[in-house]
Amino acid sequence: MARTITEAMADGPVVLDGGLATQLEAQGRDLSSSVWSAQVLADDPDAVLAAHRAFFAAGAQVATTASYQVSSRGFASVGQDSLHISRLLRRSVRIARQAADEVDGDAWVAASVGPYGAALGDGSEYRGDYGLTVAQLRRWHKFGIQVLADVGPDVLALETVPCLAEAEALLAEVRGLPKPAWLSMTCDGDRTRAGEPVAEAFAMAAEVDEVIAVGVNCLDPADTPELVALAASTSGKPVVVYPNAGERWDAAARRWTGDRTAVAGLVPSWVEAGARLVGGCCRVGPEEIGAVAAAIGRHPAPTAV
Repeated sequence: MARTITEAMADGPVVLDGGLATQLEAQGRDLSSSVWSAQVLADDPDAVLAAHRAFFAAGAQVATTASYQVSSRGFASVGQDSLHISRLLRRSVRIARQAADEVDGDAWVAASVGPYGAALGDGSEYRGDYGLTVAQLRRWHKFGIQVLADVGPDVLALETVPCLAEAEALLAEVRGLPKPAWLSMTCDGDRTRAGEPVAEAFAMAAEVDEVIAVGVNCLDPADTPELVALAASTSGKPVVVYPNAGERWDAAARRWTGDRTAVAGLVPSWVEAGARLVGGCCRVGPEEIGAVAAAIGRHPAPTAV
C-alpha cells in the first residue's frame, strides 16, 4: 500500500512542485485571462498535464492542482456558473492524479485552495484588505473546499493566505474533514500581507488536527529562514515552505533580474529548522525544483512506461 504524504514527511522532507503558471508560460500558454491558469485548465487540460509531468520529471513528489483561481466569483466575470466551476475543480485533481500515477515512486496530489483575493484579480491577495468577516470568508470557501476534498486529493493546500481572518476561516472549514491540509501564509517579514503578526496564524493552526503542516509561500526567499523557525516553534507542526524565485522585475529593461538559484541554497537551513514540505512558487520552474530535490539528496524517480 502506498505511503501517505504524512508518513513520508515523518521520514524526511518531501519535494513540492514550483509555479504552475510559470511552467505553463514556458510551454507557450497564454495567461492573460482574468482567471489566469484556470483558463488553461478549462481550454487546454493537456497543457496542465504536461506542466505537472515536467515538475515530476525534475524531482518533485507533489503536483499542486490548477485550482488556485477556480472560483464562482472569478468565472462569473467570464460567464460561467457553479456547475462549470465544480467540473473544473474536479478536473484539476484528476489531471494531477494522472501525472502522479505515471511516477514510479512516491507522488501525491495537493489540491490548491487559493485565497479570496485570487478571485478578485486585483492583487488583493498581496494586501489582505478584503473587508470581509470570518463568517463571510467561510461561506465563500466552503463550496470549493468541499468539491476538492470529495475528488480525493492527498492533501488540501490552503495557500497564499494574506490575513488572519482568512486563515481562521480556512482552518474552520477543514476541521472535521477526512482529508489532511496544510496552511501556508504569504508574508512581508514576520507580518501577514495585512500587517498582522503571522505567528498568530501559526498558533491557530496548532489547534487543528487536520493540519499536517504550516508555513509560508509566495514571498521573498530571504524572509524564509526566520519564518520557518517561527512556524515550527509556534505551531509545533512540520513546516511547509515554497517561496518565489527572488527575482525582481526591471521595468526599464523589461526583464526579470536576480538569482533563481537562491531557493535551493536555502533548503538545508529550512530542513534543519523543521521544514518537511519544500518547493517553490512564482518564477520557480522545473530546473529550480530539480535543484531543490538535489539539495536534499533526492533524484527524480523514473516515470512508468
